Amino acid sequence: MNQPATTPAESLPETVTVLIIGAGPGGICAGIQLERAGVRDFVIVEKAGGVGGTWWHNRYPGAECDVQSHLYSFSFAPKADWTRPYAGQVEIREYVEHVARTHGILPYCRFNQEVQSLRWDEPAALWRIRMADGRRVVARTVISAIGMFNDIAVPDLPGLDDFAGTMFHTACWQDGHDLADRRVALIGSAASAVQTAPEIAPIVAQLDLYQRTPQWVLPKQDTPFTEAELENFRAHPEAERALRDEIYRRLEAAVLFQDAQMLVEAEMAARRNIEHVDDPALRERLTPDWHYGCRRPLLSNKYYPMFNRGNVRLIDQGIERIVAEGVIVAGGELRPADTIILATGFETTRYLAALDVTGRDAVRIRDAWRDGAVAYRGITTAGFPNLFMLYGPNTNNNSLITMLELEVDYVVRQIRRIEDEQLAWVDVQPAAMTAYNETLQQDIACISVWGSDCRGYYRAPSGRIVTQCPYTMTMYEAILTAPDPQNYESVARRSVTTSMRSPRS
Repeated sequence: MNQPATTPAESLPETVTVLIIGAGPGGICAGIQLERAGVRDFVIVEKAGGVGGTWWHNRYPGAECDVQSHLYSFSFAPKADWTRPYAGQVEIREYVEHVARTHGILPYCRFNQEVQSLRWDEPAALWRIRMADGRRVVARTVISAIGMFNDIAVPDLPGLDDFAGTMFHTACWQDGHDLADRRVALIGSAASAVQTAPEIAPIVAQLDLYQRTPQWVLPKQDTPFTEAELENFRAHPEAERALRDEIYRRLEAAVLFQDAQMLVEAEMAARRNIEHVDDPALRERLTPDWHYGCRRPLLSNKYYPMFNRGNVRLIDQGIERIVAEGVIVAGGELRPADTIILATGFETTRYLAALDVTGRDAVRIRDAWRDGAVAYRGITTAGFPNLFMLYGPNTNNNSLITMLELEVDYVVRQIRRIEDEQLAWVDVQPAAMTAYNETLQQDIACISVWGSDCRGYYRAPSGRIVTQCPYTMTMYEAILTAPDPQNYESVARRSVTTSMRSPRS
């Protein structure tokens, strides 16, 4: 059951030292570490009704993580009783809620509060935030924890609004909609489709899976833990830590896709997985023509066997248009459907530009990022003082939770500096941001599989890769822990005379 809001929206403060946007893992981690650092004047605003972030919203059947649970968890909040190596959505959301509750963060949360816009007030050196319901908040510092899986992608298909049946996105799953004996069109063939399709195939009358690009789907070592294994984790915390360290080492060795033998073996494993499809012609249509690693790797033991069902059909000739009765595919055939499910992912390259953000000199972040999202160390962008991002541009790698912990440590250090030195604001220097990103893009160019043209979500419309991090976590940690005050412009608070107040107009 989804957690209800525990703090009324009416208690949203008008002024606050730090405003955190998002109560997913990043926002919760930021709150915990801020409190530990002695910064307690903060609030977490969340548009959903509870904590969890992407694990609150993405509750489609089969939703689960593709990083093993013992690493996809906070180092300061180990969990000994994960039921299986790769946890599902419910278990992960409950874990994030447990961490928030046991660390005393829920009182800082304001649920059902969606941020509409942020505007930097230059004379006052403050962020003025407008909520979707019209409420206004003033904050000295803002931490965006909305990440990259925030703004859903709706395909530009002719006639999408003409469909007479039920239609929804996997990220907005309609819990009350019964799929039993329905004719379902599932549009998409990436992560959410690979997870959802095998779960609904046994109950629907007909499942048409619309594939634009075949995926490499590897087998998943996901046998549930036995009670003896769970008892060992409970009784011996060092065993849980050892497993976590082992998973970390394996990912560190693989995330940069530089080991040629590993790439060959992974592709071979995926090809063996495809062999579960009985029809050789269908196997051919499900086999990618691009090398493993060019797109996000996927894991499933259920996806390929699903295609042996008589009620499942792969549609890969393209969609001509949507009509009231269903989908017309290229060539004119009408495929009737009662329900259309859009498994089309997210606008992953937008990041904070999913919100209306205006920085110094009235520059909007959408304009600053016209050629693609860019940030210094993946966390802050020039011209937007006292604004920090978690899971920002070019930080997608390894375990998201590991990445978030490193980023939160960096952000809290910056906020402590702002408070300790009584600074009005800090803003990364454009030259420092440019230098960092020139090196980063050079390092990305060295990862050949990412340079292939396989129509993945890594690139902005300009063609620049803005999602992937070309560093291991060990390398990235070294980057973030290197002192860098010289790369920031700052202004003393005493030079700013305007008081911190919420405007009435």
